[in-house]
Amino acid sequence: MTQPGAATKIVLPESEIPTRWYNILADMPSPPDPPLHPGTKQPPAPEDLAPLFPMDLIEQEVSGQRYFDIPEPVRDVYRLWRPTPLYRAHRLERALGTPARIYYKYEGTSPAGSHKPNTSVAQAYYNRRAGITRLTTETGAGQWGSALAFAARQFDLEIRVYMVKVSYEQKPYRRLMIETWGGEVVSSPSRLTASGRRILEDDPDSPGSLGIAISEAVEEAAGRKDTNYSLGSVLNHVLLHQTVIGQEAQKQFALVGDYPDVVIACCGGGSNFGGLAFPFLHDRFTGNAPKAARVVAAEPAACPTLTRGVYAYDFGDTAGLTPLMKMYTLGHGFIPPGIHAGGLRYHGDSPIVSKLVRDGHVQAQAYSQVGVFEAAVQFARTEGIIPAPESAHAVKGAVEEALAAKAEGTPRTILFGLSGHGHFDLAAYDQYLRGRLQDYEYPAEMVEKALADLPVVPGA
Repeated sequence: MTQPGAATKIVLPESEIPTRWYNILADMPSPPDPPLHPGTKQPPAPEDLAPLFPMDLIEQEVSGQRYFDIPEPVRDVYRLWRPTPLYRAHRLERALGTPARIYYKYEGTSPAGSHKPNTSVAQAYYNRRAGITRLTTETGAGQWGSALAFAARQFDLEIRVYMVKVSYEQKPYRRLMIETWGGEVVSSPSRLTASGRRILEDDPDSPGSLGIAISEAVEEAAGRKDTNYSLGSVLNHVLLHQTVIGQEAQKQFALVGDYPDVVIACCGGGSNFGGLAFPFLHDRFTGNAPKAARVVAAEPAACPTLTRGVYAYDFGDTAGLTPLMKMYTLGHGFIPPGIHAGGLRYHGDSPIVSKLVRDGHVQAQAYSQVGVFEAAVQFARTEGIIPAPESAHAVKGAVEEALAAKAEGTPRTILFGLSGHGHFDLAAYDQYLRGRLQDYEYPAEMVEKALADLPVVPGA
């Protein structure tokens, strides 16, 4: 065994790729409230979800089973990049002058450059096995769209991606990645769907939102038998697939004889956060942790769902086509500012993550865009990796924790998730480096209007 933290890069062989996904619903002290049918306001039956998802994913969505075996065809694709490395950030520690040990789990080694293929590969596999030949989806910054396009290519599926308009214009290289893998990209809101046309009639200059793009993708999938819808975050089965991240990290910490005091991950819908944090929460909930790690979800101050949202039933999309979910929400009509962390601009959060925050098992912290980029540049100049703007929120959280350890004179072990690289986000870094990046504060009046439109759910 290596002395705690002595190594810089902690790697695992391919034989250590996890063989099962972990379902935290089996161990949560209090489970989240069930989703509700948008029409009846009752829990949906499996057949209600069948027009959008294959039965394998529906089972994973609703099950309390602790583990699900990872199919071998999925693990075979995982071998292209998994296991991912765990790094000790020695250079960042020295720059900060902190007694803390800082580690980061790096998911930017995947073909798409982020954590998203952990679930896109699984979803593509299950859809193909069910006889589906075509998928629709939404994407914000383009990480999910590119990951699903990659996965669709592995299993010979067609794909149409509705990309939030502001990101469609900000991030052309993500769009080109999707097209290179054979996917079709549409700027959302679009004129291809009824919901998109309605938005454009009301606001021809709409920057779009993930809620609108979800409406368009769901509407198209529901109208075609050969097509299913695929979602990159929020839903239980998505977070389930991502737990390969935290499971590998646990093995890597065992190799160096260390364990985190605090686990930090950025959180938009919750997939990256859940993937890293849930296996460590499993340790806490089951009494197997050598110490009870604090868990922190880092989000943007411009879209602060966990820190300033309302815990209520709300639609997952703008048009109200999806089931109602009990979650922290800014209202399904919320149009967030066009910050560069496009993957963190969703109006709500995973019901599981929301419940964990509500019950005090997870802390939430919001950070402003300029401060986040300041931390990202410091990280890039010390550790060499340019973080995606989404991941930079976790970097900021880790820096704050390390500086707190310095002020207190108390060592601590910090783990954060570096969920992807920022190679296609350099326009945002250009704005920051030239002093042109703007901070966006919580637009209270806009959110109050959106929250006024929350659906009425009797007894909720």
